[in-house]
Parts: sequence; C-alpha cells; structure tokens
Amino acid sequence: MTIPNQPELAMSREFAVADVDEPTLLKTMHWYDGFVMALSNPGFIIATLGYTTGALGALGALAVWLGSMVIAVLQNKIYTEPATMFPEHSGGIAMYAFEGWRSRFSLAGPMSAIGYWAGWSSVLAIFGLTTGGLIQAQWFSDATWSVSDGIHLDLPRVIAIMLILGLWAINSLGVKPVKIMGYFTGGLLFIPLVLFMIVPFFLSDYSASNLTWGLEGADGSMGSTIQLVLAWLYLNAWSAYGIEVCATFAPEYHDTESDTKKALIRSAMFCLAVYALLPLSLGGAVSQSDQGAAPLGFYATLLHREIGSVGSNIVVVFMIGSFVLAMNAASAGGARTLYGMSKSGMTIKWFGHINKHNVPNRGMYVDVAVNILAVLFLPTTVAVLAASNMGYVLCHIFALSAVLLLRKDRPGLARPLKLSTPWLWVAGVLVVFNIALLAVGATSFSITGYGGWGEVFVGLGLLMVGCLLYAYRRVVEDKGSFSLRDKHPSTLVLEVRPETAAA
Repeated sequence: MTIPNQPELAMSREFAVADVDEPTLLKTMHWYDGFVMALSNPGFIIATLGYTTGALGALGALAVWLGSMVIAVLQNKIYTEPATMFPEHSGGIAMYAFEGWRSRFSLAGPMSAIGYWAGWSSVLAIFGLTTGGLIQAQWFSDATWSVSDGIHLDLPRVIAIMLILGLWAINSLGVKPVKIMGYFTGGLLFIPLVLFMIVPFFLSDYSASNLTWGLEGADGSMGSTIQLVLAWLYLNAWSAYGIEVCATFAPEYHDTESDTKKALIRSAMFCLAVYALLPLSLGGAVSQSDQGAAPLGFYATLLHREIGSVGSNIVVVFMIGSFVLAMNAASAGGARTLYGMSKSGMTIKWFGHINKHNVPNRGMYVDVAVNILAVLFLPTTVAVLAASNMGYVLCHIFALSAVLLLRKDRPGLARPLKLSTPWLWVAGVLVVFNIALLAVGATSFSITGYGGWGEVFVGLGLLMVGCLLYAYRRVVEDKGSFSLRDKHPSTLVLEVRPETAAA
C-alpha cells in the first residue's frame, strides 16, 4: 500500500483509506493489456473517417485526423508524470485534474470527472447504434420496421441495446473477461486495418487524383478556414484523445510506473501510424463523393474489390469486433471513473462500491441505463457525441494544467517519471490550444454538420450535474462544508491486493 509523505498525512482526516477487508482493484494487468484497450481508437476513425473525407476531402481529412493524433501523442507523454505520481488513483486524467486544481478551484475535479465519464460512456450508445446499422445494412437490409411513438425503436437500436447489456454482463465478471474480450476483438481489428491501411495502395485503380483538399472556410477567408479547422479538431478530439484510456487502469497494472508509461507511449505511437495512413490509403482508393455518399457502406464496396463478396462478409464481422472493442473499453473505463470520483470525494458514496469480482459495478449500472435511454430517445448519434465532447475536452484542459500547478504547489511529491522543462512548456501550449479549441469548436460545431447550440447546453448541463453531486457529497454525506478552494491535498490510497501481483 502506498504511504503518503508526512506533511500531507497530517491533513488527510477527511479522506478514508480503503479497508483491507473491502473488495478492491486487483493488480492483474500488464502494459499490453492497457495497449489492447487503446486499440479502440482505430475503431473510432474507421467509424467516422468517411464522414470527414466526404466533407473535407482525403487530404483535408488527413490534416485534421493526423493533427488530432499528434496532439494526443504529446498529451500522452505529459500524462506519464501524474500517472506515476498518483498510482493509486482509479479514474485516469480526471483524477490528475482534481489533485492539481482542488486548492484553487475545487469544482475543476468534479467537472473534469463528469466530462471524462460522459466522453467515454457515450461510446456505448454511439458504437452500439453504428454496429446495429452496419449489421442491418450488410445482412438484414429488408428489416426496415421502426417505431417512433415517444421512443425510437428499430433493428439497429435493438442490436445496440443487446450489445450494451452483453458488455455489461462481461465487464461485471472481473478484469479477466474484459481482457479476453479485448484480445479477441483487438486481434480481429488487425485484419481490416491491414486491408484498409496497406492493401489499397496496391490496387490498380488507386489514384492520387482522388486525394482532394476541401479544408477551406465557407467564404474562403483565413478566419473562416481556421474556424473550420478548429471545429473539426474539436470533433476529432473525442476519438483521438482517447488513447489516454491506458492511464485509467494505473492501479491495476503489475508495475504501475513501468506499465503505465509503456501503455501510454506505445499505444500513442501505434495510433499515430494508423491515423496517418488510413486517410491516404482509403482516400486514394475511394473518391470523396463515394465516401460522402456512403460513409460506412463504402468499406463493403472496397472489401469486395479486394477480396470478393464472401471475404467481405467475414471482414465486416471483424469491423464489428473493432466497434465492440471500443464499447468494451468505454464500459470498463467509464465505471472506473465514477468509482475513482467517489473514492476521491468528488461524487456520491454510492459509486464507491466494488462487487465480489473486484469490479466497480454500480458505475456500470449508470452507464447501461444512460446509454439505453440515449438509444431509445435520441433520434441520432449526433446529439450524444456533440453533448459529451465539451466536458471531455474541458477535462484535458484541467488535467494538462494540473501538471503545471502540481509542480508549483506540491513540488515535494515523488515524481518517478519527471518531465523535463521543455515538456512543461509543451503542456502550457497545449492548455492554451485546447482552450481555443473548446471556445471555437463548441460554438462552431454546426459547421461540421454534427450539432448546434442545443448540444452545447446539454454539455453544460452535464457539468452542472457533476458540480451538484460534488456539493451533495461534501455537505450531506461528509457532513462538511462546500468551498471553491479546498486547502487539503488528497492522500487517498486505494488498497490493491499484493497477492495477485504475480498472477
């Protein structure tokens, strides 16, 4: 068990250390287990690249997707420092935001955590519906029945709900089934990745003339173009920045310091290669107009050209596996965020429960309920994405700036992977950039065709809910007082069972 340093120990009265007899998170993961969880990111770009290319052209799509991933890689490097400073914290980057900001603005923690949770949890609804739609288009195109009387129900939504419930059941059984599911679906992912990243370059009809550039503002001015770029970078942040999911499992790695660093860096470099090659390979093989007309359907057409109709059906199954992988990572990561929030005093105690399989199951209940409601009551996935993205980007702003604040406010904390000074400057630049991204992207979202002001207000409402739950925890459950400036640094220690470290 990690023991805090003595000056901080004296100020830890309001934060309880986990009881050794209480079910806890187990150290059963290696760095490559976290890497597999981050393989959900290629699934994100596969699912949405057709929409981007259809709007911006292949080179425009390359610019915004590769730009987003370069930013994500730099952020992952910066997150290696706080990940090893607080190895006992479950919940990932939202916990770093909490630690860095609590003495200056206590609401930064709950706002970051609820934003982080919303960003990851929404993957269940979005990819459940995407998978359902792909299954319908590929094998059940005649099943066009639908119900739209207060709720929205059709075959894709039924499939989405079944997937959400199935993944909840698997994740509730512990980390081992989650890892097995991750390796199975992650392995399936590599086949379509090769067919989409490499093979198109060798097709006889691959043409550089298909690599068009459409990343220009409505009036052609520099200002409108910058606005368009920032809007798309803001949209892509929801998927590209997600490689930080490796940090969410920091307390569960065998060697927290080494495994967390390896998982963060290696997953980032792999995803960088994917995000660089996919727009070029697919853009040269399938025209902008064809991708725009069928943002998902064009994959089936391309696969038929590469391997025929029978092989195409098989690879579509593998594509579905990549989407299920994303949902699997979201279910596991979202539940741990709510658990970490509760253990850190940022939300109600009810979430701080672990079942007999050492899984934070109550967070999963909420994930399942919220996403099934989203599937039934929201007409498209657009509203889900647009609403959840605001809090997720805000979480990164708070987490990156927390690294700088912790250097200033708590210089005595151990930093096993201490960043050099140039990286602190990079962190500062990224904070400013993400602030601009949030300010421009959230208010210009409609120019991408993915939402408008209604989704902005939903995103603000989610942040407000996080703040209200934090206030309730402090005043009602902890019998304390609510303050915007919490002077006491956290010394939270989540007990991790050492006997499983060699498992």
